[in-house]
Amino acid sequence: MPDWSQISAVMMVCHGNICRSPMAECVLSHLLNEAGVNGIAVASSATSAEELGNPIHPGAQAELRQHGIPIRSHRAVQLRREDLAGYDLFLGMDSRNLINMQRILGEESRSRCFRLLDFTDRARDIADPWYSGDFQETWDDILEGCQAIAAALRQANTFSNHRNR
Repeated sequence: MPDWSQISAVMMVCHGNICRSPMAECVLSHLLNEAGVNGIAVASSATSAEELGNPIHPGAQAELRQHGIPIRSHRAVQLRREDLAGYDLFLGMDSRNLINMQRILGEESRSRCFRLLDFTDRARDIADPWYSGDFQETWDDILEGCQAIAAALRQANTFSNHRNR
């Protein structure tokens, strides 16, 4: 389990960085902003090089717009070993992402790499809408995971603020 009070940067990760991880980046950023949790950077990346430079998939953009989530400027990038120095928590969308994240980041990353839904009541993989075509199901899962992460970060932030008074 992460020490939520020590998290200042979160990296969302999926296979191509055009559907799930940029959706999760936008959703978590929005939730943290709404909760008044400042100072936590949120970014996203891919484990593959297949979509590098491409924008968020139109289906993912449509789902974000439908729910009033601001869409960040985005071009797909690949996760790099150097990211380990800049991010405290790496959240993959499925088990295959998790394996590839640890391969890219190295063995020392194991304690900082999880699936997004590992922090919910029903830990599981998030289906890739690139294959399923079901962006609504992906939205539901991402929202559930991001709400759990945002709640943990908000609680740690509130506790930290009270402790520092």
